[in-house]
Amino acid sequence: MYHIAVSFDVPAERREQFVAAALADGRDSLADEPGTRRFELIEDAQDPNRFYLNEAYTDEAAFDAHCAGEHFARFFAVIEEFARGPVWLIRGTRVEQAAAVSA
Repeated sequence: MYHIAVSFDVPAERREQFVAAALADGRDSLADEPGTRRFELIEDAQDPNRFYLNEAYTDEAAFDAHCAGEHFARFFAVIEEFARGPVWLIRGTRVEQAAAVSA
């Protein structure tokens, strides 16, 4: 499974707009993209205007398909004027038990 996590900083006055756009992206991606497995929007515990997207895909190709899709494009069209990010936190493939034992 391929995972990504990114952060965004959002001006307080655009917070609700960002939340709505991110939740729509997640909802629609999960519904329409077979390779999208998880899409979570997380509010930072100390800064209510910092958000994290925690996403999982079947593989890197599914993530690439998501990035080329309409939901991703719509999300960035809404937030590009005001959101600072994405700042990459993680990007990689989950290590499974069988792979760890054979290494």
